[in-house]
Amino acid sequence: MKTTLDLPDQIFRKAKSRAAERGESLKQFVTDALAEKLASGETVRREPAWMQGFGKLRRLHRETARVQARIDEAFETIDLEDRE
Repeated sequence: MKTTLDLPDQIFRKAKSRAAERGESLKQFVTDALAEKLASGETVRREPAWMQGFGKLRRLHRETARVQARIDEAFETIDLEDRE
């Protein structure tokens, strides 16, 4: 099966270099590398880049609650001009 891969230049050059060192084609090198990775049974779950910040600020939970309480307090007060 044919497919197209978009690899970072540095990884592509390194893979092509290693394949040449072994005297095999890039296709064979990539096929072997994928087969080895799949056979290892290792499942590494990486978070998408946009999720890396979530959950990192738990230590600020109390501060966030304090700020939210102040905001709620401010919005509970009705200005005189808004009463009429």
